[in-house]
Amino acid sequence: MVKRVFINNISAVLPNEKVSNSDMEAVIGKIAGKKSRAKPVILRSNGIKSRYYGIDPQTGDFNYTNASLAAAAVRKLFNSEAELNAIDSLIASTSMADQVMPNHAVMVHGELKNPPCEAVSTSGICLCGITALKYAFLNIKAGESNKSVVVASELASGIMKSENFEAECEHKLSQLNASPEIAFEKDFLRWMLSDGAGSVLVSNEPNAKGISLEIDWIDVTSFANEMEACMYSGADKKDGQLVGWMNYNAKEREQLSIMSVKQDVKLLNENIVRTTVEKALSQIISKRGIVAQDYDYFLPHYSSHYFRERLFEGLVNIDFSIPYEKWFTNLTEKGNTGSASIFIMLEELFKTKALKPGQKILCYIPESGRFSSAFMQLTVV
Repeated sequence: MVKRVFINNISAVLPNEKVSNSDMEAVIGKIAGKKSRAKPVILRSNGIKSRYYGIDPQTGDFNYTNASLAAAAVRKLFNSEAELNAIDSLIASTSMADQVMPNHAVMVHGELKNPPCEAVSTSGICLCGITALKYAFLNIKAGESNKSVVVASELASGIMKSENFEAECEHKLSQLNASPEIAFEKDFLRWMLSDGAGSVLVSNEPNAKGISLEIDWIDVTSFANEMEACMYSGADKKDGQLVGWMNYNAKEREQLSIMSVKQDVKLLNENIVRTTVEKALSQIISKRGIVAQDYDYFLPHYSSHYFRERLFEGLVNIDFSIPYEKWFTNLTEKGNTGSASIFIMLEELFKTKALKPGQKILCYIPESGRFSSAFMQLTVV
């Protein structure tokens, strides 16, 4: 018998105090002691007013690891240690773990110290949170799990701090470069990304009291067969192909800031809506027979306010228009937390809106890594 799957609780952890636009460089630093020329332009476009970093603003040191941030979100799901100890699987994913090895999920498990359980991590960028949830969804549907925790976390500030780019600037100066600034594709993401974690408790039964969210379906589609890499780390891009970090020695990795996160902005702007909305959702409409009018809430994870109108136009282009009054996002105040964003949005919706049984929620999560897309349908029960 195929099981039904329910989200019973949702939590979010945003580290330390809110950081305003004017205070960003005081926390993550100025590269070569100079203010970024790109920062004001990017912030005007993305519409983000505040965000959070896992960095102590007084000392400049990290007071969270990615794993400890994820663990904090998991603990927030439960009223007691006994409830945490009752889970049978932990799926923990992130774009950038604290280490290359071992698996991020086992590090989170080590932080939690709950009894032995299945521990799995899915790989990716913005999409790895929803693929983690799909693993739990399928696990419960198959009867292999009864109570799972899913957590997505990001500590993007770890590679956004100015000290990570000093070697590149010094190298450019040594080459008599009159303007030793880092390239726009690297500086761009310093003003786009922030830290946070979101977690969900998933089981085969709805809550005895209060509402739950039933997961009806999750569809994930990759277009990597058509598209080159757009957002990447641990590599450089040459003639449209990625050259991985192991092809560079330690000195070259520093001089070229190989481990930084980079974004091909032109490729992003030209393809993100066409590919991850119009093409992906058209396939789902055909597969699932869904209609826009059925949804009470639309939760889109977009990285920048710049894409809001373009996303709406993309929906109109495929005859799936959802009016803005049904949209829910907290990008402006909570920042772009990558894979954790969808859970941080859901947590606020779940706990601040008067959701009613029968209402339907459509979630949209794109990833520009090599252009992938996910849509999820939830029903309030």
